[in-house]
Amino acid sequence: MTQTPVVLSEAEVRSRLESLVGWRREGEMITRSFGIRYHGGVALIVHVADIERLIGHHADIDLRWDRVRFAITTHDAGHRLTAADFDLAERIDAIAAAHGAEPV
Repeated sequence: MTQTPVVLSEAEVRSRLESLVGWRREGEMITRSFGIRYHGGVALIVHVADIERLIGHHADIDLRWDRVRFAITTHDAGHRLTAADFDLAERIDAIAAAHGAEPV
């Protein structure tokens, strides 16, 4: 039996967001964009998708010719923010840095 993820309180969300430089809250999701050329963005997305598959959590991803935008929320928690969202954001930051993506 699967458990519903625990939704973070407003105070927990604010605290977690303060430690994630460059991420911002948009409603019930956190978002961040990185500047990277199209083919580099594709490689970045593939790397992120591989990690997402392993941890069982994913971001909504928007690829443009010069940037990639990630938006994260926990669908299984009613599209609310959970610890898994912030864990994924930290992983995306590390992967983006490894691909030479620039914060936007």
